[in-house]
Amino acid sequence: MKIAIYTLGCKVNQYETQAMERELVARGHELVDFESPADAYIINTCSITAVSDKKSRQMIRRAKKNAPAAIVAACGCYVQTHEEEAKTLGIDLLMDVNDHKKFLDRLEEAARTRECVTDIDNALRRRDFELLPAGGMANRTRAMLKVEDGCVNFCTYCIVPYARGPVRSLPMDAAAEQVRALREQGYREIVVTGIEISSYGQDLKDGTSIIDLLELIAREGGEMRIRLGSLEPRTVTQDFCERAAKLQYLCPHFHLSMQSGCDATLKRMNRRYDTARFYESVALLRKYFDEPAITTDLITGFPEETEEEFGETLAFLEKCGFAAMHIFPYSVRPGTKAAAMAQVEMSVREERAARAAAVAERLHRSYLERCVGKTFPVLFEQDRGSGSVGHAPNYMPVTVDVKGLHNTVRNVRITAVDGDGLRGELREEA
Repeated sequence: MKIAIYTLGCKVNQYETQAMERELVARGHELVDFESPADAYIINTCSITAVSDKKSRQMIRRAKKNAPAAIVAACGCYVQTHEEEAKTLGIDLLMDVNDHKKFLDRLEEAARTRECVTDIDNALRRRDFELLPAGGMANRTRAMLKVEDGCVNFCTYCIVPYARGPVRSLPMDAAAEQVRALREQGYREIVVTGIEISSYGQDLKDGTSIIDLLELIAREGGEMRIRLGSLEPRTVTQDFCERAAKLQYLCPHFHLSMQSGCDATLKRMNRRYDTARFYESVALLRKYFDEPAITTDLITGFPEETEEEFGETLAFLEKCGFAAMHIFPYSVRPGTKAAAMAQVEMSVREERAARAAAVAERLHRSYLERCVGKTFPVLFEQDRGSGSVGHAPNYMPVTVDVKGLHNTVRNVRITAVDGDGLRGELREEA
């Protein structure tokens, strides 16, 4: 069959889509672009926000409209959390996110029988980690390694625990095997990803934690760079930093999930830290790493947030001096505790997001300016225009006026800020 896939949402969804692509090719199917004629369309959905729900529905409807005779299948978090609503969209195959090979079996069966199938499990009862092949379909530059699934934090605004279930971790021996395979395949960087990677090892019951896993990846990965996904701030302890700083190829880019810079708001969110503990993590990272890129997420207009509370958040952004931020106006998720709280007007949420974005842009520019004059080993990913573009270890994009550097690491002296990134000139090879 000709099969097209559209992926919404996080790196875990991207990872799982890549695994499905590899499996489909191994089964003899042909992958085509989502806008091209196909025998089957897969939409890997997301439900992190109301906008994500809307986009998931839109892509399902687009596939149905563009190819009425094709099989349309949907998996992912929107399907998991909105089963009854999804059934009204005329999907041929609805299935959960816990067994992707079974999902592809059902897809092939639906193509033969033309019978509609719904198979949604209870996410909260999941106990096993689904082992999928790491890597990607092309480029051989950066590979994602999914090491964890699930979350048990139950933040009051978040639907994810109900979509992904409890914490399940990739066993250490399986992680070692996948890292060795990625190294042999020629990848230059591993992105350690999961739904909540700070929870890695909780289910293994042997004391294993995320820093143990990073040390294993460093041993098995040779000269592959290691890039971390989002970290819960309490993960960053002195022991974590002391051990992490010894890992030569660990990228000094740390995304700490914040959501608010006000203690009262954090408490309503059911976050497990306050601003003092968060800032302790920021200070530790700056103590053990040279000018690390510390990035974060922020929700504006959370239920009951006052102007004074938002002012505390703005001041905290300045104190932390983030290198980059993702900023979102609060999105109501039916079924969560925050949905029943007193809501802030959407216009206020959006206005606060704009004010926070202005601060974030200034802090980002400041961080970029501090990079000028420094030399970084840049992993180049693609040609662009008359040059090449890649990322420094701190994840800042870097452009040079030389083409043909794909999948090489070269030392680059930064000469200028270039829009949202940096421009530089080649030095000797890294």
